[in-house]
Amino acid sequence: MQIGRWNHQGGTSGANKSSRGSREGSTHRGSRSRSFSPSDFAAAGRPARGGRNFGPRGGRGRGRGGVGAFGQTEAEIAKFVNRAVVTTEEPVFVPEHKFTDFDINPRLKANIVAKGYELPTPIQDKAIPHVLHGQDVVGLAETGTGKTAAFLIPLIDKVMKQKDERVLVMAPTRELAVQIEKELAGFAKGLGFSGMVAVGGANITPQIAALRHNPTFVIGTPGRLKDLMERKALNLSTFGTVVLDEADRMLDMGFIDDMRFILAKMRKERHTLFFSATMSREIEGLIGDFLESPTVISVRTRDTSKNVDQDVVRVPRGTDKFEVLAEMLQDRDFSRVLVFGRTKYGVEKLSKALSRRHIHAESIHGDKTHGARLRALEAFKRGSVTVLVATDVAARGLDIPEVSHVVNYDLPSTYEDYVHRIGRTGRGIHKGKALTFIEG
Repeated sequence: MQIGRWNHQGGTSGANKSSRGSREGSTHRGSRSRSFSPSDFAAAGRPARGGRNFGPRGGRGRGRGGVGAFGQTEAEIAKFVNRAVVTTEEPVFVPEHKFTDFDINPRLKANIVAKGYELPTPIQDKAIPHVLHGQDVVGLAETGTGKTAAFLIPLIDKVMKQKDERVLVMAPTRELAVQIEKELAGFAKGLGFSGMVAVGGANITPQIAALRHNPTFVIGTPGRLKDLMERKALNLSTFGTVVLDEADRMLDMGFIDDMRFILAKMRKERHTLFFSATMSREIEGLIGDFLESPTVISVRTRDTSKNVDQDVVRVPRGTDKFEVLAEMLQDRDFSRVLVFGRTKYGVEKLSKALSRRHIHAESIHGDKTHGARLRALEAFKRGSVTVLVATDVAARGLDIPEVSHVVNYDLPSTYEDYVHRIGRTGRGIHKGKALTFIEG
């Protein structure tokens, strides 16, 4: 079964029709969508094994994703369909700087070069000079555009010049906090200071012990940071700089009260950096409350990446959605697949069901321990497992190389969640595919 090679309705050649099967599909405003049927798999050289794979299962489906999901109407479904753009005429971004041009410590500059960095991304090119000058910055950019380096590089330079300076970084998820700390370790190698991670789901005792050594960078999730503060293990009066990374996601996850509590304990005069992928009314309110006359830098280009080929998978009512997914994942083109579900229970159940089919799968969700989540993520990055089933905790900020497909097994809650989910594929110069299951 070659998902990416199935033909659009009305746009097929005779040879393709005979070898791959025609693709039914309802159209809406010129978009195309895919429908699965047993004949699709038989035409692809993989017989549909009677009703066992695609027959009715007595109510396995839940309609279109449940109450509160995005994708309930044909107008919303049309947003899940978008052909990847292939062009040689797109303007190429030309940065104003090279990393060697920035007025930063030579040893830091050497570490940047050693990591293979030469030309900044747009958000790095625009934000780094303002951060170096001590200005509050609001950086608006899609995930995967290099936001972490955009704040780490100038802040590492800052703490090298101001020996007593300490930096707090807030991130919405444990995985993103760990990823930021790993980036920090690479940029700050041999520079004489340390960072630590403070996240929930992990033993708090080693974190309390690490804080006794006064690490220069503390990177954590709001809930655990607040817990450490209430235990008197973290005193933010000594921190003059704070970064709120993926601020819109922290807002979505209900961290606003914790964020306000944490910032209230910092010095009133502080250096604040605020990075977000979206700009909602709520985000504008946070900016007004948290930052002083910030420089706003927006390098957002479009909602979804031009490198992501997007389509829907229509699953007829009464057809077993799991069987469709399991059959799909047998295809070799699905080499590294991120599957999104809505609930922790559903994600865990789906991962185990795939494993029983001898599809190497792991899961990430809020009920797993911090260590288990990290092990699952690392196994997925290494290629030890080909499928990672996750809730939206994996939709933001994570740098997972060469994800071939994102599959929205359950519909996202909002279109913004959809954008962030599919942003895990098609990163950099790579192409990716996103498929969204539509039931009924």
